[in-house]
Formats: sequence, structure tokens, C-alpha cells
Amino acid sequence: MKNRAIDLLLIAAIAALAAAMFTPAAHAERVKDLASVSGVRGNQLVGYGLVIGLDGTGDQTSQAPFTVQSIKSMLARMGVSVPANVNPQLKNVAAVVVTAELPPFSKMGQTIDVTVSSIGNAASLRGGTLVMTPLRGVDGEVYGMAQGSLVVSGFGVKGSDGSKLSVNVPSSGRVPNGATVEREVPNNFTQQPFVVLNLHTPDFTTAARLAGGINTMLGTDTAQAMDAVSIKVAAPVNPNQRIAYLSVLEAIEVEPGDAAAKVIINSRTGSVVVGSRVRVTPAAVAHGSLSVTITERLDVSQPNPLGRGDTVVTPRTEISAGEDKARMFVFEAGVDLNQLVQAVNQVGAAPSDLVAILEALKEVGALRAELIVI
Repeated sequence: MKNRAIDLLLIAAIAALAAAMFTPAAHAERVKDLASVSGVRGNQLVGYGLVIGLDGTGDQTSQAPFTVQSIKSMLARMGVSVPANVNPQLKNVAAVVVTAELPPFSKMGQTIDVTVSSIGNAASLRGGTLVMTPLRGVDGEVYGMAQGSLVVSGFGVKGSDGSKLSVNVPSSGRVPNGATVEREVPNNFTQQPFVVLNLHTPDFTTAARLAGGINTMLGTDTAQAMDAVSIKVAAPVNPNQRIAYLSVLEAIEVEPGDAAAKVIINSRTGSVVVGSRVRVTPAAVAHGSLSVTITERLDVSQPNPLGRGDTVVTPRTEISAGEDKARMFVFEAGVDLNQLVQAVNQVGAAPSDLVAILEALKEVGALRAELIVI
């Protein structure tokens, strides 16, 4: 009883200290949004199974022999013997892969959602039912069992002449709460006298500010920045105290460091994203478009009706070139993002032109940013 009272007093003291000492910054973000607790993560599960009850849209078993093998194995486990020389030609069964994510601290008996995807040539899984499928982790152990009716958002129809219409992807679906957890994942959450917070985005400034904010609130040397990602924080070992302690840590607000100056170019879509910290040193830019048009045609030379000449096909090529007028604009020292966008818009540069200008500025050394093409 005395230990319980001490625990409650410690939790109340931490909460009061947080409310009294910490004042959030103007652009601060919660630790919960900036970092995650090391070791507290989900685990991927996967399994192989069968979906039955389809309306003739299952695998074509002549082209998917593994589906036939799976059906025979399933029936054999149920006491039904299928002769070896018999290959069932079923159109209402599909072989599928079942995937799921096991959330951290999942307990036996809890349910999770599963995603079911066809691996054969099934046209649609709409209306099907997933037969009991074991879900295994990377260690090969079974952590869940999945079964249930599929929810498929897409559908497809096919005509007798070969024409077909498909909306979304009918060969994939989900089973809400379709798997039951059968095994818990061990963790060392309460075995160490500290916790490690890992930033979602590596940044030395954010790591230093996060460690400083925790030390200001909870005392010197409580937190230590290990690198640009991890911050080691002293924490009580008692599970009850640790949970309350982490709830306080997650609520701390820290102003993250500014992102590095980057320009991201998507070579497939032509999208250009310029970071807020991008700067341009003094430079003069003139950008124009040169277009060359080549037209080829065939002229037919027809002789006089009374003459003795032959009809001749004569090729003719015409080449014309033109260049749009371009205005030169000057970037002054320390140009920021808004001025850069305004200058480019004044000359009417298209996204492809903007990419060419940014690449040229990078080559001349005037662009103070990292140019990344994805």
C-alpha cells in the first residue's frame, strides 16, 4: 500500500512539473509526433490460403496447378480422399496470400485486420470466403489464424466477345478483424532502466532540442542524445511508473530543427518541390525555347498527257526553326523561396523549364540546396 502511494505521488509530481515548467514553442510539435519508442513496433505476418465460394471467377486450375494441390491437401486433412489421377476443374476457388501486421503488445485472443491477395489468375475475389489460414512471422512461428468473408471494393465483368470492364482491383480484398492472435511477441520493454526515443527523421538539431527539453523538465542528465536519431532517457523499471512516465514524455512539445535545403524533382510526373530553406546567390538567368519543325511530303510529277514522260514521285523536305523571346532576370543575394517562385512565374516557365533552370543554377554554384531527382 505504501509503494502504491509513492507511485501515485511520483506520477502527480511529474505531471505538475510538466504543467509548471514547460511552455510550448510557437511551432513546437509533440514528442509523440516526432519520435517513437525503440522496440515498440509492429511485426509483419504472412500466410498462404484458399478463398472459396467464388461465382466462377476463381483460378483456372489448368494454369494454376498449385491451387489443385492445395485443394487436395485441404480435403485430405478433412478426411476426404481424392484419387491421384483426378484433377478437379474448379472455378470457385482461388489461391491467395494473406498478409497482416501484428501491432505491438498484442495479446492472445485479440483480432486484427488481414489483406487477401490472389496469386493465381482469379478474375475476382468478390463474394469469397477465406478458409482458415495460419499467419507466420519471420521466425516461422504461427502468431495468428485468419478466416472470414472478404470485403472487395472492386468488381469486374467480362463479355462473351472478350471485352471486359474492371473497377479498382477485384483480385484483392480485406477481412476486418479476420485474424485472431494466437501467440504474443516477447519484448524487453520493462527490462532496462531507460527508454530510447528514435526520431522519425534524423536531425542533430531536433535530437539536441529534444534531449534539452526533457532535461529542463525532468532534471539534468535525464536524457542524452546518442546520435541524430536516438535519445536515451532514464526511466523507472516499474511497469506502472514507466507507462505514466512515457505518457508525460510523449506530451512534451519541442520545436524541431529546420529541414535541410532540398529541391525534389519527380522525373516521371514533372513535379518540382522546393524546400523553404532553399537560397540562390547572385545570378542572371535567361531561358527561352528553341523549336525545330521538319515536314516531309511526297510530290507527284505528272507528265503532259501527250508527252512521253513518266510519272515520278519527288520527296520534299521543309525545315523551319523558331525561338521564343526570353527575358533575363537577376537573382539578388539571399533570394528566398517566394522570390524564386515569383521570378520564374514572371517569365512563364513551365515545370520542365523550371527543372532546367534549377539544374543550371546548381551547376554554376548559385543554388544553395541539394538537388534530388526521384
